[in-house]
Amino acid sequence: MISFPELGVGENVLKAINELGFKEPTPIQQQAIPILLKNERAFIGLAQTGTGKTAAFGIPLLELIDLPLPLTQALILAPTRELCVQISNDLVKYSKFSRSVNITAVYGGASITTQIRQIKKGTQIVAATPGRLLDLINRGAINMKSIRYVVLDEADEMLNMGFQEDIDEILSHLPKERRVWLFSATMPQEVRSIANRYMHNPFELTIGKKNEGAENTEHFYYVVHERDRYQALRRILDSTPEIFGIIFCRTKIDTQKISESLAKDGYNADALHGDLTQAQRDKVMARYRSHNLDVLVATDVAARGIDVNDITHVIHYNLPDEPESYLHRSGRTARAGKSGTSVALANVREIDKIRFIEKKMNAKIRLARIPDAVQICEQQLMNLVKKIHHVKVNEQGIIKYLQPVFDEFSELSKEDLIKRMVSIEFNRF
Repeated sequence: MISFPELGVGENVLKAINELGFKEPTPIQQQAIPILLKNERAFIGLAQTGTGKTAAFGIPLLELIDLPLPLTQALILAPTRELCVQISNDLVKYSKFSRSVNITAVYGGASITTQIRQIKKGTQIVAATPGRLLDLINRGAINMKSIRYVVLDEADEMLNMGFQEDIDEILSHLPKERRVWLFSATMPQEVRSIANRYMHNPFELTIGKKNEGAENTEHFYYVVHERDRYQALRRILDSTPEIFGIIFCRTKIDTQKISESLAKDGYNADALHGDLTQAQRDKVMARYRSHNLDVLVATDVAARGIDVNDITHVIHYNLPDEPESYLHRSGRTARAGKSGTSVALANVREIDKIRFIEKKMNAKIRLARIPDAVQICEQQLMNLVKKIHHVKVNEQGIIKYLQPVFDEFSELSKEDLIKRMVSIEFNRF
């Protein structure tokens, strides 16, 4: 395995990423970093979400920009506020020991005056959403002529969200000698068109196969009647008591309706959709990132750019219209080498769509049976047993309560105590 020093990464960045716990570069980092550091050509990097793409382009940017020069030299375009902020925060971490580096995130929903002030102080790298960047360009608040590097991150998602015209407008303001780096999980025709228009003879790097899902993701589908869709969802949730997942719905109305129904039925769920204010969205995401929510119910657009680790399940309550959207949804799980599960609910008429998605992503989506009461009960009981087995005992906190408890249980054998403990959960369920 090649190490970060062998890739040509400088001492200051090495010190920062070592402190962050980066041991070995991921495949996209291992192959992209030396190319971006040495090659003057445009670049296309295709890799699934969660494979380390931010470091793959962020580390070379930090090495290539002219640090003493207080001008905007690199621009990173991202589809959503969340991804924009995440990229900015990551670059700040990578540049912890690099002097005179300023990085600014610009996006809607925050003070544009503050963002303009930060840029005018001398920001070398700007991470931006397309809409807010166009606002800054129209106000003359950012010097586009000094930009030497442009990164289009999650390019396929930006185009899916309707940013084609914005991207064309932004790229038209850039100098001809700029280098364009395009990173994407899939390569639909719209992304290829961007590459053909704005990139001359790009170096193309593909990690895995184009439009292929993560290898560590298992894919299942359940055939359900429309009237049983919500009850099927409940059974899936009940059979996976340790779930930390995202449920995808097609519309904002469905998203709100499903999340409210789940909360009413005792599930730890909340909704994320376009009708939420930025403050409401931030609150929901803060709860989700801190694992105070078990499941997030979201539309495709609202979930774009969400970067949360350890997601165990993606549930397609409604199948998306495009295979690429299925891939993006499923890419929220099985990140950074971990395993995950993608589950789809489909009616009989949608089985052909399942087959089409299989063909596009070159992976099998297996038919599964909706969990029955016996299976659910077994999973719930075993989850309780695991929790008891692995619970961290607070010796000092409980010591004064133990003797009365021991006295209460003194006549029970170990077997009787376990039976009663398990029966509490069994009877409740």
